[in-house]
Amino acid sequence: MRVLALDTTSRAGSVALIENERVVDERAGDASRTHGERLPAELADLGAPWPTIDVFAVASGPGSFTGLRIGIATMQGLALVTGRRVVGVSALEALAHVAGAGLAPGALVASWIDAQRGEVFSALYQVTGAPLFTPERLLELEAPAVASPAATLAAWSNYDLLSATFAGEGAVRYATVSGYGAPAPPALLAGAIGRMAAVRASRGLTASPAAIHPLYVRRPDVELHRETAVAKATAVRPVPHDHPLDG
Repeated sequence: MRVLALDTTSRAGSVALIENERVVDERAGDASRTHGERLPAELADLGAPWPTIDVFAVASGPGSFTGLRIGIATMQGLALVTGRRVVGVSALEALAHVAGAGLAPGALVASWIDAQRGEVFSALYQVTGAPLFTPERLLELEAPAVASPAATLAAWSNYDLLSATFAGEGAVRYATVSGYGAPAPPALLAGAIGRMAAVRASRGLTASPAAIHPLYVRRPDVELHRETAVAKATAVRPVPHDHPLDG
């Protein structure tokens, strides 16, 4: 099985080609250019013609709104023109697979992706004895959320985080806040996304291109601005003096 994988959850992101659940090639993106400028050329540079791809895999989020939309749309388009299926993968879960690769069952992995604004996209997992990159490998203890590092740690106060592995750009940026040791070094995610997708595809767990949706976690600013504008426009105004109900 040949899988083409893409991660656009960060500025640089990454691309990867997987064959029979093995990473053939994995490359970081050019962070000096936008995803819109670089894709799908960076995927084509892997040297795998689109018709030879069996499954397209993409990070569904969380991350940059624009990056997610461009990444998902790119893979949806390639899947449509080739008649292939797609697998969407949580970047937080992929990050935990990479960081937890050498950990023993029972270990905790905290995925922290920098969400800007002093916040992190987060999820907490426990490693099991299942094979790496299988859905059973990680037990989700805390679902994807967005909050400040301090608020995230407070929400996780019931867990023993002293021995947990913190991973991701958010963990690196806020290492002094977490106070739980050195975070796992940042890693490319496209390879892990592709390997996770290969396992799921082998079990028939794929989707049509139209069924892949972004995992935003945080609501888009445009929605919040729209709600604020509507609330202001519909705010209750003082009753006029000549109103029938005015005494």
